[in-house]
Amino acid sequence: MPPDADVIAALDAIRAGATADSLESRTLDFKRQGRSRNDTAKDLAAASACFANSLGGSVVVGVHDRVPGPSAFEGTDLDPVWLVQRIYEITQPALTVSARTVPVGQVSLLVLTVPRSPDIHQVDQRASHRIGTSCVPMTAPQIAAALADRRGTDWSAEPAQLSSTAVSPIAMELARNYLRQSPDPARRRYAAETDADLLRVLGVVTPDSRLTRAGELLLARPDPSHDHLVYQYRRTPAGEPVVVDRLGPPLLSALARVLELISARVDETPVNLPGGQQVQLADLPQAAVREAVVNAVMHRDYRIVRPVQVEHAPTRLTVASPGPLVFGVTIDNILTTTSRPRNPALAAAIRTLGLAEEAGVGVDRMYREMVRVGHQPPRFTEEPEQVTVTLLGGAPNRHVARYVAILPEAEQEDADTLLILYHLLTSRTINASQARVMLQKDDVEAQEVLRRLSTEPVSMLEPTRETARRRYPNYRLGRAALEALGPAVRYHRGHTDQAERKVVELVAAAGQINARMVRIALDLDAPATSRMLAGLVERGVLVRTSEARRGPAVTYGPGPAFTAPRRAHGMPRRE
Repeated sequence: MPPDADVIAALDAIRAGATADSLESRTLDFKRQGRSRNDTAKDLAAASACFANSLGGSVVVGVHDRVPGPSAFEGTDLDPVWLVQRIYEITQPALTVSARTVPVGQVSLLVLTVPRSPDIHQVDQRASHRIGTSCVPMTAPQIAAALADRRGTDWSAEPAQLSSTAVSPIAMELARNYLRQSPDPARRRYAAETDADLLRVLGVVTPDSRLTRAGELLLARPDPSHDHLVYQYRRTPAGEPVVVDRLGPPLLSALARVLELISARVDETPVNLPGGQQVQLADLPQAAVREAVVNAVMHRDYRIVRPVQVEHAPTRLTVASPGPLVFGVTIDNILTTTSRPRNPALAAAIRTLGLAEEAGVGVDRMYREMVRVGHQPPRFTEEPEQVTVTLLGGAPNRHVARYVAILPEAEQEDADTLLILYHLLTSRTINASQARVMLQKDDVEAQEVLRRLSTEPVSMLEPTRETARRRYPNYRLGRAALEALGPAVRYHRGHTDQAERKVVELVAAAGQINARMVRIALDLDAPATSRMLAGLVERGVLVRTSEARRGPAVTYGPGPAFTAPRRAHGMPRRE
């Protein structure tokens, strides 16, 4: 988008009746001019420093943030040249912004454009950064961490106090086991190296044979009382923990153990793919779980003395990592931004062991693995000193899994394709403007994704007849995709009507049915079966014929609105 496109769009939205505060974002803020020019300049200097300490952004001056419509445009008479100079003078170190006036009706607004800065700027010896739509004060550790991120300082590459001989034999053998399992022959050969040579291969030892902080973290036990991870398991997401494990050093052992704990409590469902192959699909995909936990360990801020928190329930995993997102990464670009890791030496060692994807593709893989079995994409939230990712799983959607399996191989591994598919399971259409936000791309890139999915060899989408000639058409699932996905598409009434007719025929033939009979006859998963039976009961087509309220003992029979299916012409009447 052009530099001021978000500002122009926001002003248009206010003219149409929106309030400015509903349009503020991590990179956009609105301010009123105060009674004192100097006080206003100081307020705007603090807002500009806040943006410069984060991702940069725009401050629009002369707008009431809680008045809807054109009445919000109060205007300002501040001189742009004077204001830019005052912001430069007030901030430490001095911050240079640009300013321009924008006429709106009978008044003029002032738009300050603030660049992202390599420094941390303060006003009155106070620094703040943008979290969501607020400017939040920065603590001294946060300032130090932000400066280190911006200047490329790698905390994990610095020498530790321990000698390379202080490594844990158990952790070294675990590292070798990971290398032996690698599909790369060169990495498998690393497993036979001596301890000293293996440490050099991992890049966690200095020339004078001292461990780096990455080596100390991964492979040694400098402080056995310090927890790297805390794992808690609950039988329900809001229940009390029934398992709490505090996992101390070395980090590699703690990481392996928490992955084992999660895997042991994840259920699997057998699914037959179109080619006849049967696969076991987990309620929480193993690859997504591994990326969530390993990313938390790799990218956390180790200057914050707090463990990574792993909260696990049967269909939910939440991983909270100390520290903010790495400089330059936000919730809104996390899928597409290739960032420098906060701890490059630690990340390189973990990747050499095969525990993580190459830089920039781990988050993509999390999205892909969740969506390809019909689950929601990962949810990321950020607080000043913590980033949390939540995976919401459950029984895999077999119809989605089967459909993905028949897509061209490249599309099966493409997060954009799978996110578009997931959206269209519940929404009838999608266009470039909607896809842009979901895929974290611009309109042109999003349109190219939609166009690709509507042509051979994919042909998953088709433009709607009414919009096909537009530059950015609306797209919907094609007929073949709708039929293959079946009940996974919530709004596909034709398939639902057909399935309900089969249930009615089943009741007419058997007298009464249960959920298991419906699942087998219609090849539905448990959630789809429950929704269908509940809908038929609500409409009076079926009634419960048992006292049981849950499980296979619940049976259903004809209700007051039940209509037996017509027999084909010429068939004999049953006596």
